[in-house]
Amino acid sequence: MAQFSRRQMIAGSLSAAALAPVSHLTPARAAAPQIGKQAPGFYRYRLGDFEVTAVTDGAIRQPLADSYVVNATRDQVNAALGAMHLERDRIFAPLTPVVINTGTRLAVIDTGLGPTAFEQSKGAVGQFHTNLAAAGIDAAAVDAVVLSHLHRDHVGGLLTKDGHPAFPNAEIFVPAADWRFWSDDGNLTRMTAGSIPEINFRNNKQVFASLKNRVALYDADKEVQPGILSVPAYGHTPGHTAHLVTSGNAKVLLQADLTAFSATLFVANPGWHVFFDMDGAAAESSRRRIYDMAASEKLLIQGYHLPFPSLGQIERQGSAYRFVPATWNSSL
Repeated sequence: MAQFSRRQMIAGSLSAAALAPVSHLTPARAAAPQIGKQAPGFYRYRLGDFEVTAVTDGAIRQPLADSYVVNATRDQVNAALGAMHLERDRIFAPLTPVVINTGTRLAVIDTGLGPTAFEQSKGAVGQFHTNLAAAGIDAAAVDAVVLSHLHRDHVGGLLTKDGHPAFPNAEIFVPAADWRFWSDDGNLTRMTAGSIPEINFRNNKQVFASLKNRVALYDADKEVQPGILSVPAYGHTPGHTAHLVTSGNAKVLLQADLTAFSATLFVANPGWHVFFDMDGAAAESSRRRIYDMAASEKLLIQGYHLPFPSLGQIERQGSAYRFVPATWNSSL
């Protein structure tokens, strides 16, 4: 018969106790409430001596219209969405304004849809100012707001919910060609009631009614703010403008709406014309010219409707292009 020491017997008892079920513990219950919303959306990175913060305004999600791409069929668009592992019959559009801190100046590039859209969409869009505050940026400290063009998803955040200037100490820089077009009442008479151009026209009248004395116009190929050069990208609107931001040897191209909603569709299919481009052929020409430059120079691209944080690079892929997202970085 095997003999066991007192130490062995104690050790065996402890092992058995460890394996036995513990009857006095309360079973876990999944009673914690679900959160139901995302964390504040912003992404910050260094560009030479500048600090860049991409701040989400949320995202538009809407059914795919038959006429969304005027020179491609719905089946062709759905096939392209499927090939990219994107939802068919849906258009998805993140909105991503950008803040450039040069160390001496604070500039906002585009402003999202604004607080009215936040209420109407139940928070799906119009998040820019909430997320701006979460990013530690005071709207009152902004020196300049630079607009790429005058569509409502870019100008809506200029006003607060009460109709006051959202950036009380900022000058507002607007592409001169866009300002001339959207300020000409004669153009309104030629627009179809309820069309996107007509809606944008009336929205601009409302937004800029109290801001006209803050507006400064700028032309293409001009330094709008220190280190921020305007790059003509006409077609989406008459004055649609991209911006090349440079600090030392570091550069990023803010492409604005060079590609439309479900932006990667138009990266992969640069010859497609979205129905709300005011001049589809000119928009395509701008897209190819700027993407050729970005691919050749290996520029960082900061999109407006590209997947958040909308940062990456463009590669040539035959006669088309591919968007390569930047690697997320946890530090600056």
